[in-house]
Amino acid sequence: MSILRTASLAGAALAALMANSAGATSIFGSLGNFDAVNDTGQIAHGFEIDLQGVHASDVTDTFGGLGRGFSPTVERYGSPTITEYSSGGVFGVKVTYLANLSGASSSWIGTPSGVYSTPGESCWTGGGSGYGPSTPCDHFGVGLKANPTKTSYQWLVESTPGSSTLVGAVSNVLAPTWTVTPQAPPAPGLPAPPPVVVAQVQAPPPPPPEPNLDPQFGTAVWVKVFTTEVSGGVNLNQLVGDNALVQQAAANTEMEWQLLQTDPGNPLSGILDNGGAAPVGAGADAVIRRYEFYKYIGAYSAADNQALPSLGDSNAAPGEVGAFIGAQNAALNFGAGAVPEPATWALMLIGIGGIGGMARTRRRTSVTVH
Repeated sequence: MSILRTASLAGAALAALMANSAGATSIFGSLGNFDAVNDTGQIAHGFEIDLQGVHASDVTDTFGGLGRGFSPTVERYGSPTITEYSSGGVFGVKVTYLANLSGASSSWIGTPSGVYSTPGESCWTGGGSGYGPSTPCDHFGVGLKANPTKTSYQWLVESTPGSSTLVGAVSNVLAPTWTVTPQAPPAPGLPAPPPVVVAQVQAPPPPPPEPNLDPQFGTAVWVKVFTTEVSGGVNLNQLVGDNALVQQAAANTEMEWQLLQTDPGNPLSGILDNGGAAPVGAGADAVIRRYEFYKYIGAYSAADNQALPSLGDSNAAPGEVGAFIGAQNAALNFGAGAVPEPATWALMLIGIGGIGGMARTRRRTSVTVH
């Protein structure tokens, strides 16, 4: 089987876009809201987004954040905390959604583990029909004005039943990054033509090697991609499932199916690029992409966990597509005519792509409860 392999995109073009020259493309921000399904096998009492290489001052928006564009009542856990950290030369920010852990554990707010059978942006309090205490899904999002060097996500679960100490059940969330390549003007003094906008998604990493075992492939995930281009820009609270712009994107399939899986012998494997074939259309100020993720339940190689889809990695057979595990609505605002709105537009957002924690591949790491 041929797992998707592509070279990593160069990031230098992004810095060039920040120049204020006449006619140049300006990046005002990328945004996203995502659903995450909890299939860790345990009730979660929070969710944490770890963003390396940025500071708290770079956070411009959070879903459910007080005074940040969304009321806390739209999120089961309310407003998240935003905490900087620095250790051994590595620094970053943790955005933590956390239940009140006082009182009896039976009264703690939590996201149950299970299967979520209604794909769509409806995983938040009051956000959709059928949502309640038994819904195994929640909704998160973070906006930034800087680009993290690494992004990771984890559900927060009890270290032992009834314990107020939480540990991280790592979630294999696919975090897309955007690259914008400006096009040269046709002649001096004329406006630059529309840029080429590429969204890149990297499959979950392979597990650490174990003695006496062949290197193991990473978790295999099916993804579907939908897209649209709009004028006038997009703000964060538009990126929900019942919004007309998201519905417009969902009506335009960019990629029907693609199986993503990382090959431990190829660091450039498992990368999905969307949008690099041609510049965006004239008059567009933003690109919206919707990603839907599903579990792969087909055959695997017993030796190295390589997925073996019967019809290839771009043609999902019915018996090889498992449960819905998350959806992400993401947008990049780039047009020279777009005007950012205070707080709700981010310069670089990694509030991304929501798939829930996968029980078979999760790793446990201690986290600090704030």
